[in-house]
Amino acid sequence: MQLNRIGGTDVQVSALSFGCASIGNLYRAVSDDQARAVLHRAWDAGIRYFDTAPHYGRGRSEQRLGRFLSQYPREAYVLSTKAGRVLSPGAPLHAADGFVDPLPNAVRYDYSGDGLEASLEHSLDLLQTSHIDILYVHDIGTYTHGPDNAAHMEAFLGSGYERLVRLRERGRIRAFGLGVNENGVCLDVMRHGAIDVILLAGRLTLLDRSAEEELTAMCRAQGTSLVLGGVFNSGILATGPVDGATYDYQEAGPDIMRRVKDLHSKAQAMGVPLATAALHFAVRHPLAASVLLGTARAASLERNLAALQAEMPEEFDRIFAREPL
Repeated sequence: MQLNRIGGTDVQVSALSFGCASIGNLYRAVSDDQARAVLHRAWDAGIRYFDTAPHYGRGRSEQRLGRFLSQYPREAYVLSTKAGRVLSPGAPLHAADGFVDPLPNAVRYDYSGDGLEASLEHSLDLLQTSHIDILYVHDIGTYTHGPDNAAHMEAFLGSGYERLVRLRERGRIRAFGLGVNENGVCLDVMRHGAIDVILLAGRLTLLDRSAEEELTAMCRAQGTSLVLGGVFNSGILATGPVDGATYDYQEAGPDIMRRVKDLHSKAQAMGVPLATAALHFAVRHPLAASVLLGTARAASLERNLAALQAEMPEEFDRIFAREPL
């Protein structure tokens, strides 16, 4: 599988990557055997970049991924996790934050240098590794924090950013950036200092191309790579404009439904399923260093991999025109 460089670093990621939220029991419990099976399928497909986070089952995803990857040489894969939520021992819970049967950990937000490093150290233990290839600052921004974000940004820009620079210099991480669902906070951080990469969820897709308004130009100017997540916009580009379709983790409104119906019609006219069009739009984007595929089911991963092997009609790029290089 093609490898692409992250920013100006020596980290190279596979063009497809595996997102590990679902193996943290997102919305439904997954057995250890099921998690291993889908990870094995990703590995067998040539995927060598795996992304996780403390948020995913309060460490359960990191724990499962660490066990799986421990059978391979450390240099054989690229690993990213996230920081900003600090875990500590807590009471057992049936569910938390959308994850079923999370590990018994309490969680607090801390984007300061000490908080980010504490999060990293806990992740290193769960992932059974001495270093992280890419560390993303997770969910900073008003999308997650609303008015509380001002204090989090003060903590991050006050000490968090410089700590990440030092951690990269010490080799504890090889690259760093943001893992977010919004464009504005990326622009704010990039005005403060350079970052290697952004894991951007849902803002550079067939449906939502808002990153092209300002962010992609700044990424080019600063040499910042993009890893694209949420390419189905939380479901609607996979299901199509059906009743109850979800966009941004809630039921899609009339305007979104109208736009998706138009995209669906264009894809149908080319004989291409809408989900396949969404995947190909993402992998063909010139700024996409990698595109995340995330599922707990090997059959679903197989379906997406097969869709990416499909030949696209010549008019695909014209109908779903991307921004120019």
